[in-house]
Amino acid sequence: MPSFTENCLASALVAAKKAGDEILEVYFGDIDVTYKEDNTPLTLADQRAHRAILKILPAFSQDDIPILSEEGKDIPYEKRADWKYLWLVDPLDGTKEFVKRRDEFTVNIALIQNNRPVVGVVLLPAAESLYFAAEGLGSYKLDNIETLGSLLDDSGNGSGKTLDLSTVMAGARRLPSHDATGRPSKQINLVGSRSHGIEALSDFVDKMKDSYDEVGFVPAGSALKFCLVAEGKADLYPRFGPTMEWDTAAGHCVVEQSGGAVVQMSERTPLTYNKQDLHNPYFICLGKNFKDVNLPL
Repeated sequence: MPSFTENCLASALVAAKKAGDEILEVYFGDIDVTYKEDNTPLTLADQRAHRAILKILPAFSQDDIPILSEEGKDIPYEKRADWKYLWLVDPLDGTKEFVKRRDEFTVNIALIQNNRPVVGVVLLPAAESLYFAAEGLGSYKLDNIETLGSLLDDSGNGSGKTLDLSTVMAGARRLPSHDATGRPSKQINLVGSRSHGIEALSDFVDKMKDSYDEVGFVPAGSALKFCLVAEGKADLYPRFGPTMEWDTAAGHCVVEQSGGAVVQMSERTPLTYNKQDLHNPYFICLGKNFKDVNLPL
């Protein structure tokens, strides 16, 4: 009998796969963009992925867990303050990458328990790769997402059956899969955003050069940045730009279950979720072997 956590992970995997299918139908066609009140882009893909996730998560998991999604975020704090569990969802993270037809956009689904992420799924539909994690199970990367195709019935809805996670995990790689300990001690790799906090990020990189002979930097979009740290391809992801809880929760779980950490930039305490204000503070994501690194802050 699968545990509650395993059942929730299975639900998130199915929902992410279906949302990814909806996104790709738009991605390979004409992309029409509108803009929200905060001037962030919105496409039909965001909306279709949102609807797919809202339909599949409760149907497949058979658990009455509330869903807080970027595309349905107007739930007052008074209503959600006492939630022990909730789903935090970004149906399409990296809409700018999507519109520019870069493959780095993601579907992010996280289960929050008592203000921390215990299940995380980050799907890259166009890149055909998947990162997933759950407390007690570890963190994984699946390179062939078509493995999940059998989880959907002919109508494309959740089948309502329990996913055999052992089969999925057997085909995935445990993270981190790249070992930073084999590199020279004075080398460190950073990953960061292409479009947020550029000046502060540049200053951070320059200051790291005081402690390291070689500081590599790779720009990446969406929650992929967390996944590169979890995988071991990057060591640090400092974030100086604005983010919301649904941007980070799934990636946070993937990093944490790989042995890393995601902490506030100033206090080095973990990010928390389902706050009254859903904005995140500036934070830094630390790989497994870099949780005690000295930061130029």
